[in-house]
Amino acid sequence: MRYCLITFLIWLLSGLLFIAATQASQPSNPQKTTYSNARSSGDTNNSQKVFINAKHRLNKAIAGGDNEIAAQCYQELGDLLYMQTAYSQALDNFFKADKLLRHLNTPLKLAANINKIGQTYLQVRQYPAAEKAFREALNIYRSNNNRNGIAGNYGFIGHTYEKRGNYPQAIYYQKLALKEYILVQNTKEIANIYENLGSIHEDKLQLDSALKYFKLAEQINAKNNNETDQIEVINNLGDVLRKSGKYQQSLVYTHRAVALAGKLKDQYQLGSAYRDLSKAYHLLNRNDSAFYYSEASRDIFLKIFTEDNEKQLALLQTIFEIEQKNSAIDRFKSEKTINRIIAIGATVITCLIALLAATFISRQRLKLRNEQKLNEQSQLSYKNALDIKSKELTSHTLHIIRKNQLLDELKEKLKNMIKDDKRDQRRELHKLLNMIQLNSNQDKNWEDFRIVFEQVHDKFFDTLKEHPAGLTSSDMRLLALLKMNLGSADMATMLGISQDSLRIARYRLRKKLGLDEGETLQSFIKTVTA
Repeated sequence: MRYCLITFLIWLLSGLLFIAATQASQPSNPQKTTYSNARSSGDTNNSQKVFINAKHRLNKAIAGGDNEIAAQCYQELGDLLYMQTAYSQALDNFFKADKLLRHLNTPLKLAANINKIGQTYLQVRQYPAAEKAFREALNIYRSNNNRNGIAGNYGFIGHTYEKRGNYPQAIYYQKLALKEYILVQNTKEIANIYENLGSIHEDKLQLDSALKYFKLAEQINAKNNNETDQIEVINNLGDVLRKSGKYQQSLVYTHRAVALAGKLKDQYQLGSAYRDLSKAYHLLNRNDSAFYYSEASRDIFLKIFTEDNEKQLALLQTIFEIEQKNSAIDRFKSEKTINRIIAIGATVITCLIALLAATFISRQRLKLRNEQKLNEQSQLSYKNALDIKSKELTSHTLHIIRKNQLLDELKEKLKNMIKDDKRDQRRELHKLLNMIQLNSNQDKNWEDFRIVFEQVHDKFFDTLKEHPAGLTSSDMRLLALLKMNLGSADMATMLGISQDSLRIARYRLRKKLGLDEGETLQSFIKTVTA
């Protein structure tokens, strides 16, 4: 029994570390899908109550041999853990539900559960595994002539291609989904598909097409009075107009998104809208407003991150307490020594409290322990993704430290400007902008990044240096980031450039390498590392 308690403590520790790593690498602007990218919602106490209730019903169903109810409970537990970004534990429960559902004559429930597995794989960037799950569910929906299910899975498959940068296939499957939804007149999902198509065309810098699809989504959401989905659509319209150089028009849409997010109390969308306002005002050389909205966005996302951490830790503590209680009962029945049970429980709780305290005291120490503990885990299906995320933390942390230092300097400069009451504020602001440019030098960060990167891919840079195209250090940095499967926003941040500049850099690199039409940089990287 002592072995079981120690095993559970190790499992709990791995769960906490996995959550920390996952949150640190979450994309800044994830594309909305039916099930993926869900944010934790509801208060902490409610999450705990839902978990306890599902666990109680699960035990009762298992004792009574009711596999259908047991599968439903496993799904509820998986959903709750997924919403708290505890993806490893969520997968464990979805697979338990899958095992039961395959013995029951409920194909649609089985397909829905397989989709949950696929969406979880998608979150941890296991794209081939996610696509395999989605295609299995698609076949089940086809066998049962369920057009809504068929359409949904076309969309899911398209999303896996989009994540891998295969835009033609992504558009193909999104249009298949659109065709099915039109047949069943599902206007809500039609709007979502239009939004997905708009996002894909925006990534390809086909801004006129992106604007067209976002407008179609906006019209349908307005007709359906669907304000929840409308926030993101309006924000996307502002984003495309800004990228098209229509800054004033973009501000109108983004301010609409701010108002709607405030009305619905959607903090995540409000933070995203503030971030877009900051970009637009910066392009209009209204840097006071740009700085204000940038700070407002940062404060909101910091608050969301803190609240999510508290919810996740509280839920994991509840899981631990339930497991500890069950272990205590088993030990009482077998040995009838209540004092020893209390001692063991107190020891485990003390370890947990110490672990939680260490988490909040030192993020850097947590990162190092995360790498060490993750290497000890036996979950081979996640090993590569988790290793990459651990190493991403190094450059990400250095970047944040550098930027925070710059912000502190800017605040002091602004305070001095206010005290001096200078008339020529514009010249001082230009000096501050030059300071930002000077402080964007990432050579030290890139040197640290290179050392860690070469430990994982020891021959990558050597092979690139021998390429006849004569690649520069900037080219090799971009290829290294692509090798790590970073999103566009993350790569732009690492390189200290805008996403538009990143797309131009990728285009020039493709030309420099002489890649044929349809051949991506990812396929070139595969030949380098083959």
